[in-house]
Amino acid sequence: MTDKPIEILGDPSRNKQSFTDVRLNILCCRFWKLDLWDCHDMAFPFWRIYWNKNTGGVLKKTQTTYNMEPDKIYIIPPFTSFSTKYVKNHFYKKGINVYGRSMKEHDNDKLTSESSLLHLFIHFNLGVPFDNVYPGIFQIKTTSHLLEKLNYLTNRLKIENTEFYATYTLKLQSIINDILSNIGPELFEILNVDYRILKVIRHLENHIEENPTNSELASVANMATNSFSRLFTKKMNITLHMYVMKRKIAQSCDLILHSNKSVEEVAFTIGFSDRHHFSKVFKAVTGTTPAVYRSGKFS
Repeated sequence: MTDKPIEILGDPSRNKQSFTDVRLNILCCRFWKLDLWDCHDMAFPFWRIYWNKNTGGVLKKTQTTYNMEPDKIYIIPPFTSFSTKYVKNHFYKKGINVYGRSMKEHDNDKLTSESSLLHLFIHFNLGVPFDNVYPGIFQIKTTSHLLEKLNYLTNRLKIENTEFYATYTLKLQSIINDILSNIGPELFEILNVDYRILKVIRHLENHIEENPTNSELASVANMATNSFSRLFTKKMNITLHMYVMKRKIAQSCDLILHSNKSVEEVAFTIGFSDRHHFSKVFKAVTGTTPAVYRSGKFS
């Protein structure tokens, strides 16, 4: 009996594979010595990873307090409202108050840690719908593998923190992926979102400057208005109106930081009729003003 010849293909399997389209977009990565970290009710539209090389940093969300330890990494999803402080210098009870600078090559970590908080922070997005997971603060234990990568990153940031070339960027992406994959499946319950909701989410991303009514969005999903509103709130854990506002503010944050548009121009671009209303919604969502956000005085 003659063996049937094997068909040679680039991929020998005809079984279709399905991969989740996660679009990691790194916004910033810095290693600072913080002398003041009094921030209250921050809630910005990007993910944060925090790792401190020494003790003294504190995170607080509602009634839960996290005394940050060097053997733990802290992950905060977008639009999670939380507060921070450095216990050695704690003065302000409201607002966003940060004082510090980037660590330099000549800085000695051990000596600096005696009077300052050694603070690594990474801001990034994962794309829709993964930037709308449930708010919270996740903490994971550092493994020897992760610790090696984090130490490499902080040492590298002391030398160069402006130009992230391909190899450096790939290493940073690897660190973020390693950290997120250690959280567990509970973080990404949003992955199983109803296809009708996904259709509306994609529609909103392409028409963020519009101000659609609930009935108009329900028609995109081919559903009755009340039924769709209930479905959206149940699956997304947020009302349809609040979701639209958060996505508008998320896109406005990108424009504020990465365009030359004035605050008024940004407001008009994303569909607000005037700057006052935009600034009011911006502060309600993020906890700060567009001007403070543009200044970058937060971590």
